[in-house]
Amino acid sequence: MNGIFLHAQQIKGKISSESKELADVHVINRSTSKATITNGSGYFSISAKLNDTLVFSAVQFKKKELVISQSMLDSRALFVPLEDAVNELNEVVVTPYNLSGNINKDLGSIQIGPVLTASTLGLPNANVPIPLQSERKLHDADHGKFAYYYGIAVIVNLNKVLTRISGRTKMLKQRVARDKKYLKTQALNSVYTDSLFIRELKIPKAHISNFMYYCEVDPNFEEITNTEDNIKIWDFFITKSALYRKNNNLVPN
Repeated sequence: MNGIFLHAQQIKGKISSESKELADVHVINRSTSKATITNGSGYFSISAKLNDTLVFSAVQFKKKELVISQSMLDSRALFVPLEDAVNELNEVVVTPYNLSGNINKDLGSIQIGPVLTASTLGLPNANVPIPLQSERKLHDADHGKFAYYYGIAVIVNLNKVLTRISGRTKMLKQRVARDKKYLKTQALNSVYTDSLFIRELKIPKAHISNFMYYCEVDPNFEEITNTEDNIKIWDFFITKSALYRKNNNLVPN
């Protein structure tokens, strides 16, 4: 029974969807009644064994069930695409501002004022990037000094000490690094179109997101993408695509 996992093991994975609303999706192991939720980038980690059933559930997605196979256990990494749940109204009645419901007609009659933003209002720090949710949590958990000295009195920052001891600080730092890596992947998606992956790298469209996740977990991914050298990044994709196709039995057309 070599290679067959009879005991539960920790499986890491990532969900994806067209809407990109990936946070707080419930991942439930129905076989063990254990559960977790995805983070802002769609990553999750849960304990499972062969033939366990994972259920992915959220308001914005259609429920999906996944039975753990041997190949999933061998890979230790799951990529789970979810289908958006769309709620459509049968009829929309437009009444305010004397609108007719005809877009072409109404666009000409509506007076649109200037768009108000922090930059147009000249507010301070308007161009400062908004920190990630994981960065804000890390700051809350680990900001400030360990101790403050006021004359002979010493005040210890217990919150910082406890979060360091419990391992929460380390966990949050790993989450920040993971979220930043995900943002880099999104930026690359805007540079390299799906057609390039399909035509040049022979990656089927349904596998592109999974291929990008495969590239993300490579130890050299961050160093290469930090160079912002498109030629070097593309060479990296070429090398990884050959390995990805081989590992997934994808024969190039």
